[in-house]
Amino acid sequence: MGIGKRITDSTSLASRDGVEEHKVSGQKKEEHQSREKKESKSIVFTPEDPKYELDDIIVPAYIKEKILDVLEYNTSSRIVFEQWGLNKTHRYSKRIGINLYGPPGTGKTMAAHAIAKYLGRKIILVNYADIESKYVGETPKNIRSAFEAAKETNSILFFDEADAILSRRVTNMTNATDVSVNQTRSVMLMLMNEYQDFIIFATNFIENFDPAFMRRISFHIRFDLPDAECRDKLWKLYVPPSMPTDLDFDEITKKYDSISGSDISNAVLAAAFKAARRRMNVVKKELFFDAVEDILHSKHANENKEVTVTKRYVSEDYVKEQLKRQQEVD
Repeated sequence: MGIGKRITDSTSLASRDGVEEHKVSGQKKEEHQSREKKESKSIVFTPEDPKYELDDIIVPAYIKEKILDVLEYNTSSRIVFEQWGLNKTHRYSKRIGINLYGPPGTGKTMAAHAIAKYLGRKIILVNYADIESKYVGETPKNIRSAFEAAKETNSILFFDEADAILSRRVTNMTNATDVSVNQTRSVMLMLMNEYQDFIIFATNFIENFDPAFMRRISFHIRFDLPDAECRDKLWKLYVPPSMPTDLDFDEITKKYDSISGSDISNAVLAAAFKAARRRMNVVKKELFFDAVEDILHSKHANENKEVTVTKRYVSEDYVKEQLKRQQEVD
């Protein structure tokens, strides 16, 4: 009887433990689901005032001309579509897609802000890192939210690093991720077809764009590295008159011709901090040269993707010996 009672008590205890364990497991599941719900919450896209004007952009004249040509589209749209009747023949062509492409640091983001400023509108900046979600279906949902926010606030929609969203679709789908990528691309195509307003894209890798997106973008403007005239203006812009320096703008402009506006800005900052750290009263021109050289070296290292393989030639006897040893091991 005592043994039976002990067994009953033991069974009852195990049962209680099982219930408690089930409760804990249920609580953990609820907490996990609650956490997932919070993490997958829709993103709020807030319009902001443009930070730059057209006069702030220092680019070669032909690039500035192309930007002005695009802006003329907005000015002349009433004449073209209403007076000349193209609203009947091109009823779905009022979407103005603008793609700004070229090397990094050449002023593409500044230009997007300047276009919005010229049009007297706010801008909504969309980065792929902001809208990408690990949950299936969430990324397309976030993209829809961006378009809706732009419509509701009459803002210019700007997709930075657009190649991440407009890249080629997956043809041989092997997993759920591939399906999700194609779903995102399809939703983006649909939204672009329906949207009848300005959309600006910026990318360093236009070669990654899907042809379907290329056809839906009206204007493609290439941003090249600054020419000599622009480099001179950029050096003078980023080196303030109050900075004590012996820098010769003409010399450094001619000395380095494969740098961007962003490179020049970074070089000035690096030279200034190095001089301050060394307690120098003057930011010597050599510090600017060193800073630019460091930037160019890092760029070269980043672009040099080829791996050098060292070949070692061996004799036939050596090969036979190795094969013999392998056979002995087997």
